[in-house]
Amino acid sequence: MSNIAVIIAGGVGSRMNFEIPKQFINVNDKPIIIYTLAAFQKHPYVDAIEVVCLEGWHDTLKAYAKQYGITKLKWVISGGNSAQESIRNGVFNLEGVCCPDDVLIIHDGIRPLVDEDVLSDVIVKCELYGNAVTSMPYNEQIFIVGDDGISTTKYIPRETLRRVSTPQAYKFSLIDEKYHEAFDTQTGIYGSAYTNTMMADLGVKLYFAAGSDRNIKLICSTFNVNERWLRDGEGEMFAAASPYAKELEHILDSLAPATQEYLLVVARELLTMQKKLMEEKADDGEPSDE
Repeated sequence: MSNIAVIIAGGVGSRMNFEIPKQFINVNDKPIIIYTLAAFQKHPYVDAIEVVCLEGWHDTLKAYAKQYGITKLKWVISGGNSAQESIRNGVFNLEGVCCPDDVLIIHDGIRPLVDEDVLSDVIVKCELYGNAVTSMPYNEQIFIVGDDGISTTKYIPRETLRRVSTPQAYKFSLIDEKYHEAFDTQTGIYGSAYTNTMMADLGVKLYFAAGSDRNIKLICSTFNVNERWLRDGEGEMFAAASPYAKELEHILDSLAPATQEYLLVVARELLTMQKKLMEEKADDGEPSDE
């Protein structure tokens, strides 16, 4: 039995307003997609990696993978016109390669901060139940808008809710069958649909696995990511080399405290990545960038 990561990197990054796809933007001189791939490269349970990539960027991705030692990368294929078409392409490409009990781990290429423990749990839970979705408790109160659009008398107990993201893992026989069914019947493939929502639409019971607040999806257009995306200083966040730097403090002040803390966690994690990279260079005898 093999565990194969299917990394979805087919987006064009329109919401981030950059000239290149967001997954190829550099953070401390290293593309975001490589941070993501490195997490799977290092994980002992992951046997191979497939990337569903934006057309025209295949060679760039392969060159980066070679440069950064992503030796588990075995397939690079083109995405579709939506997330669901891209995931479908990734699954169908592995027909004739995967065995029924092999595990496919679906993950967004722009979630570079996936933890080893999160990956381990989603794989183990999938082996037990046939599928597993990364999840987190929902800590806010959810109210249902009334018919008038301005009031409410009903709420959903937050104890019954979970926030679900990637990574998600599915036995190959299940995900392959359900993507054929979904596209044949046009079920669960439109709008914001993803593998997990499609499975629910098709009547599949999903099982929760561990998640992490650090597993952020990089879709915010606030920060200009060129050479150094974010750095952490004196308990505040700054955008380095950014035309938005002067506006950042005002923007952060307008956000909820929980959101500010969430973004600060991301900044600290990226700083940690930079420090680790510098330490690795030092251990290898390479000169520091500073």
